[in-house]
Amino acid sequence: MTLLKIARMGHPVLLKTAEEIADPTSRDIGRLLEDMVETMEDATGVGLAAPQVYEGKRVIIFKSPRERGEEDAADSDFSPLTALINPEFEPLDDELAVGWEGCLSIPGMTGAVPRYSRIVYRGYAPNGQAVEREATNFHSRVVQHEIDHLDGVLFPMRMTDLSMLTFNEELKNFMEYAMEQNAGEQNAGEQDGNPDEVDA
Repeated sequence: MTLLKIARMGHPVLLKTAEEIADPTSRDIGRLLEDMVETMEDATGVGLAAPQVYEGKRVIIFKSPRERGEEDAADSDFSPLTALINPEFEPLDDELAVGWEGCLSIPGMTGAVPRYSRIVYRGYAPNGQAVEREATNFHSRVVQHEIDHLDGVLFPMRMTDLSMLTFNEELKNFMEYAMEQNAGEQNAGEQDGNPDEVDA
């Protein structure tokens, strides 16, 4: 296995639509997936798409560990390390949740991004078997984030309020400021911008 270089925002490979894979079981795809797993783990990420390692192919890996969620959460909130080839998803309802996202291709920054809370995703496992699964909450978010990479979309392009894009080391200060602003707005009878909507 090989550690791969991660493309950063600004490189054209991150803005292109990735190509579908004709044979999910090919040896080249298997090697790519092994290298992607090693690269993601080394970078302490929870997801990685092939374009992020300069490969314009519709291949993603992701995980949603149980320790990220609450004990009484649904099974659909969690996922073991999963490789998905030619993935796609559809929302199960119109509910959107705003949550903080980072990206290995945009190191050091975090933004508040609206995503569907419940989706079903489909694709193929490396053995060629069809995969279909429901995902909720963080699991849903990470899958949508990685599929976006296959369509040339980075998380800031999904943001509806760029004032909620911050450097990681400033996130605590930003959250304190947002809470103070929200308290002032509630005292004035305004309800917009409630930070409780942000799944930090």
